[in-house]
Amino acid sequence: MAHSDVPDPSSIRLNPHRSRRLLTLLALFGPGIMVMLADTDVGSAITAAQSGVQWGYEMILPQIVLMPILFFVQEMTVRLGVVTQKGHGEAIREYFGLKWGLLSVSALFLASVGALITEFTGIAGVCQLIGIPVAVGVGVAALGLIAIGFSGSYQRVEWIGIALGTLEVAFVVTAFLSHPNLSALEHGLVTVPLFHPGYLFMLAANVGAVIMPWMIFYQQGAVVDKKWGVAHLRAGRWDTGVGAIVTQGIMIAIVITAAATLRTHHITTLNSVAEISRGLGAVLGRVPGTLIWGAGVVGAAFIAALVASVAGAWGISEVLAIKHSLNQRAKDAPWFYVIYSLAHVAGAVLVILSIDLVQLTIDVEVMNAILLPIVVGFLLALESRALPPQFRMQGFYRYLVWGLCGLVMAFGLYTLAAVV
Repeated sequence: MAHSDVPDPSSIRLNPHRSRRLLTLLALFGPGIMVMLADTDVGSAITAAQSGVQWGYEMILPQIVLMPILFFVQEMTVRLGVVTQKGHGEAIREYFGLKWGLLSVSALFLASVGALITEFTGIAGVCQLIGIPVAVGVGVAALGLIAIGFSGSYQRVEWIGIALGTLEVAFVVTAFLSHPNLSALEHGLVTVPLFHPGYLFMLAANVGAVIMPWMIFYQQGAVVDKKWGVAHLRAGRWDTGVGAIVTQGIMIAIVITAAATLRTHHITTLNSVAEISRGLGAVLGRVPGTLIWGAGVVGAAFIAALVASVAGAWGISEVLAIKHSLNQRAKDAPWFYVIYSLAHVAGAVLVILSIDLVQLTIDVEVMNAILLPIVVGFLLALESRALPPQFRMQGFYRYLVWGLCGLVMAFGLYTLAAVV
């Protein structure tokens, strides 16, 4: 190559097309990745493990089908955030009034504290496995999460959250260590016993574990706090799409792990993190069963607790019209940080004082089923009312998303009715 053909490094750095592509790639690791990693929280992990134990590889196909549904729902929050530049609670208050706003954040607060209870329950289970007093482990985790929120930078919180969430790769490791039967896996992918009541109930539980109320509030608020505009809409969609694939891929890994190990060895009692770890330890060995699975649970618990608590503080602050940004110091947004801290304290105390952590987790899942129609209903209403016509869903896509959201809400109600 002639010397004149060698590109000038400075011109490469300043090339606007290359810069845009680089920014798009960097944007993939943002609010969508963060919220989707949080979606595979402790409750979801236990649900996936139970699915693998009860139905084996037959529960993999529903996890794949849920990928686009999860994307459709969370993509709406991206459009609402970048176009309106308002958080979810603020948008509800503005377009539907204060009373409806208070109803939405009441549901959000319950869901956020419930999520924190679930995540701290997971941390308590890991503490029991490795011999750390539950009060000490949960207390330290709560203080650590509060400290992360007080860092004064949304971007810093996001980076820390994603770093913690990458521990969920441990679930993928256990899937490989379990050496699944490929022939049985292929057969399970094409076997969907929809008319079996037990399968339908477990399917409903998985649907309920996919969309959490705090996910909707978090991603819309994160888009605003990250200062994304309409120009970032495409990147935000990629961010959300990649995140949906990642989180459901992790759920599939957990189903495979349970199906290839616990199910084949007739281990059917999976009511806690500790029981799952002990069961895996009996099959895979103590180190993979305890340490690797425990690492995945800790990563899932921390990122989900972080996202749920931030979402709760954002939503309540938005509806009450008080300052609410992770880019502000505590002295500049005191009530936001008070709400954020109290949510952690409440969740930690309830777990430390609870006698029956398993029943507590079940109660949280039932509560989420009740709240799901409210939260998804508000999201659809906002998408139709708050966005200019050119940013709303159109034609077949609109009917498809509305139909799938209706199905998700129906599954949530079905889960509630079956449990009750």
